[in-house]
Amino acid sequence: MLSITGPIAILSWMAMVIAAAVVCRRLRPNQRELSRKVVHIGTGAVVPLAWVFQIPFVVAIPVAVVITLATTINHRWRFIPAVEDINRNSYGTIAYGIAITTLLLLFWPTRADAVSAGVLAMALGDGLAGLIGRGVDSPKWVLFGQTKSTVGTMTMACVTGLVLIGLAHWSRADLPLPAALSMVAIATGLEQLSWRGLDNLSVPLSVGVMWSRLVV
Repeated sequence: MLSITGPIAILSWMAMVIAAAVVCRRLRPNQRELSRKVVHIGTGAVVPLAWVFQIPFVVAIPVAVVITLATTINHRWRFIPAVEDINRNSYGTIAYGIAITTLLLLFWPTRADAVSAGVLAMALGDGLAGLIGRGVDSPKWVLFGQTKSTVGTMTMACVTGLVLIGLAHWSRADLPLPAALSMVAIATGLEQLSWRGLDNLSVPLSVGVMWSRLVV
């Protein structure tokens, strides 16, 4: 029988993340990207929580599908503006949901580590790159209409590397250095190609698939 502890813990966490995003929007209405990044980063913890609480496949997939549909609806009608109301046209939250759902379909629960690797690389790497890159002045360039920076790109690479090393240590996986460097390079490169937020799809899928093939 499925324990309700796990689902309650995950729902409670997401409620706190959404609440934090709403508070950020009210306190800093002119920094619309901040509240969105709070959700982006906070959502990354859902997969490790599901792993810890051993959420089964038959529960994880329907929940992921429902959440993805909910983000699609919110993208269209802005029921929770703190998640979507930004000054650019982005499908990032939808792509994020599709990526998580796809990784779950491919690897859950036998390779929950691969799902976690992909999601955490995106959540923490890309999320912190966006925040720090905007907050610290450094050389910038524009690719496909998206502004990138030296500091943001370095943050993406460093945080992704730390995430992979930390996950390997926690899960006691054998992470070869060439594999780690390859995943960092691919994730950082794909994050540059973030037209309309589609890196939220390409980064987690690439890292998750590479982890499943290169890490044992």
